[in-house]
Amino acid sequence: MNMAWAGTGHAWEWFAIAGLGVFHGINPAMGWLFAVALGLHRHSRKAVLLAIPPMALGHALSIGIVAALVLTTGMVVDSHLIRIASGALLVAWAAYQVRYGHRHRVRVGMTAGFAGLVLWSFLMASAHGAGLMLIPALIPLCGSMAGLSSGGLLVSLAAVGLHTLATLLVTGAIALLVYDWLGVGVLRRGWINFDRLWTIGLAGTGVLLIATA
Repeated sequence: MNMAWAGTGHAWEWFAIAGLGVFHGINPAMGWLFAVALGLHRHSRKAVLLAIPPMALGHALSIGIVAALVLTTGMVVDSHLIRIASGALLVAWAAYQVRYGHRHRVRVGMTAGFAGLVLWSFLMASAHGAGLMLIPALIPLCGSMAGLSSGGLLVSLAAVGLHTLATLLVTGAIALLVYDWLGVGVLRRGWINFDRLWTIGLAGTGVLLIATA
């Protein structure tokens, strides 16, 4: 089997993974708002910058667990069953977000260090089902490497890396923009309701998986 997964045949999956990284980076709950809060608390722009890498790492760990599950499950379970089960899980998770999403308030103090920020980001991404959104793109990518465990692992790592890079860049850019210029008042003046948009994204992804199974 050649490495056709890197070509145009799977271009949309890579664009989707990067695009979801941008979407996750824009969401205040994924990190930039906390980074700004740390900067304001410590009166330091450097604190904003130093908060971004551990948050990106925690996000990557959460995404990586989902990618690993997709890869390992795909080796023993039919892809149609994976799509249906994943779609049902996403729809159920969206319903859970509507009912209990307001309780996802992982509290980490303003004195949090590197490990604390990694843990906070991991828990936030996991609680919001960030990795679940990548399943429609991960299934065909990992499926293209069926029978080649090392190839599937490389694809999964590349997907997690691309998504994390996109999230890191967007999170960092928005954090600095808000800290240096806009101020946190922008959330009151006209920021999008990402909780609602996030829930719609989860449900829509679930329906898509079931419809294309």
